[in-house]
Amino acid sequence: MNLTTHYLGLKLTGPVVLGASPMVDDVDYVKMIEDAGGSAIVMHSIFQEQIEGAPVSDIYSREIYGAAAMDSTGEFPKPGEYKLDKDTYLDQIAAIKKRVQIPCIASLNGYQPGPWTEFARHVEQAGADAIELNTYHIPTDPRETAEAVENRILGAVEAVRKATQLPIAVKLSPMFSSLANFAAKLEATGINGLTLFNRFYQSDMDIETLQPVPSIRMSDSSELLMRIHWLAILSHHVDLSFAISGGVHTEVDAIKAIMAGANAVQTVSSVMLNGPKHITTMLNGISEWMKRHGYASIEQMHANLNLSWCADQSAFERGNYVKTLQSYGT
Repeated sequence: MNLTTHYLGLKLTGPVVLGASPMVDDVDYVKMIEDAGGSAIVMHSIFQEQIEGAPVSDIYSREIYGAAAMDSTGEFPKPGEYKLDKDTYLDQIAAIKKRVQIPCIASLNGYQPGPWTEFARHVEQAGADAIELNTYHIPTDPRETAEAVENRILGAVEAVRKATQLPIAVKLSPMFSSLANFAAKLEATGINGLTLFNRFYQSDMDIETLQPVPSIRMSDSSELLMRIHWLAILSHHVDLSFAISGGVHTEVDAIKAIMAGANAVQTVSSVMLNGPKHITTMLNGISEWMKRHGYASIEQMHANLNLSWCADQSAFERGNYVKTLQSYGT
């Protein structure tokens, strides 16, 4: 079976990529990922706040609310608490590129234009093969319109695009009023791909200390459904590479994503739970399924179930929802 796929203009040996995580801080572990069949790795994020040396969301809130703004600095890690600082982040990219042949995708995490976008130039010089631009942000100001939120993100994307020649994938959340329209706007900036979706890590609450408590849990396959739904829509409407992030634990998950329009699937939790060899298990499972169903290559099965194959798009957009609710309990 030919498992080769193309993502962001990069030729990958297979569709399974290690998504952004601290696992890549260990170069030996990255080598194990490559040996297991992982076709690329995504660095864990370096943050806008980290690059600029101040919690910019606090600065942003002060611009809106003035001197009465709540001081949010206590909610951010102190400089020494970040896993890698700016220099060691670049050194880690260089070390990974010396050790393995698979592509290394840097992850920049920011949500508005600023000096941090110039860091894209530095990761290119360090040897990164592409950039995943993570735009995680939760708008909380009721005066900020949906258009303003989109324009702020577009401004950041355009600035990063201007700073580097590397391929860029924008990692989105699903929380947009018209995601298909916003995807088309992002495509117009000259990016190369989209990653669907950001996982929201909602904080818990400590009712004794009256403080938010960070809460992280592993993903599971149930998170896949929203992602393949939007993959099927967006891969029909925009000419971009797509990766899926969140909910890929088995070969069945990966196959669904590829057939919905993914060029690559990112997995993190499954590797953390089962080790790098789980990638080999997934790839073997994909190959066996392809053989049973008469597919000779990933390209042959790619996007076979996206919106372009739906004769009545309204059935996909609304009809399946109605049918699902009507079938409940029968």
